[in-house]
Amino acid sequence: MDFSGKVTVVTGGALGIGGGIARKFAEKGSKIVIADIDMVHANKNSETIINMGGECETILTDISKSEDIKRMVEFSLEKYGRIDNLIQNAFSTGNSTEFSGSAMEVSEEGWDKGISMLQKALFLGAKFAGKELIKNKGNIINISSVHGLLMSKGAIVYEAGKSAVIGMTKQMACDFGPLGVRVNAICPGHIVTEKMKIRWEEMPKGLKFFEEQYPVRRTGVPEDIANGVAFLCSDEASFITGHSLVIDGGLSIQLQEDFGVDQAKYAKSNDIEFPY
Repeated sequence: MDFSGKVTVVTGGALGIGGGIARKFAEKGSKIVIADIDMVHANKNSETIINMGGECETILTDISKSEDIKRMVEFSLEKYGRIDNLIQNAFSTGNSTEFSGSAMEVSEEGWDKGISMLQKALFLGAKFAGKELIKNKGNIINISSVHGLLMSKGAIVYEAGKSAVIGMTKQMACDFGPLGVRVNAICPGHIVTEKMKIRWEEMPKGLKFFEEQYPVRRTGVPEDIANGVAFLCSDEASFITGHSLVIDGGLSIQLQEDFGVDQAKYAKSNDIEFPY
């Protein structure tokens, strides 16, 4: 797998899943553009990539703003002259209470803001980068979630948004496929990012409870997702488009009745710290 001579734009590439994706593509030879609202960590990840021997640029990008996404594309072309892979990962919960709740609890403003980042931003990324991706026979990868497949209560914005990502990916694949661009999605399970690692270090028994939910008996790390994204952008995946690759350690394949009973038994037999 070699991305030498390619340019990969990663939204939300400062930390977490996006940070891992940026490093993975740099490791495989791609030039990187990190587009993020967190410039402190974006620049730190860029420094890491450069110290690895890679090339990386950063740009302040608020994906809720159309002009920022357009500028991200223009900036990437100014710096590197092309775009081959667009990885649409960014989503900030910000004030989490703004997006939490049912249809009766979330404000109209909260709904509009959340859906703008979860759906509209992906539409705009494809819109503004589309011509360049067609020119280079590139890839679009949209980051969804297992929450796009299995619903959680009290989270209408996130669940609806991530579900829509899967549908958008399929539709975009139909439009872009004849033009030489493949469009796929990733549905991650629970990924222990830098921020989550700190949380779980304070609650090791809570992490163990989470790990027991997965057939592979561990939660994921950003590199697990980065490996999947790299594969989907590689020549080895040239006959794959419109697909949502689930990378969740087997979480979503389990019969829920059995899963619930097993978790109850585990909780009864162990001293558990529940994360929420």
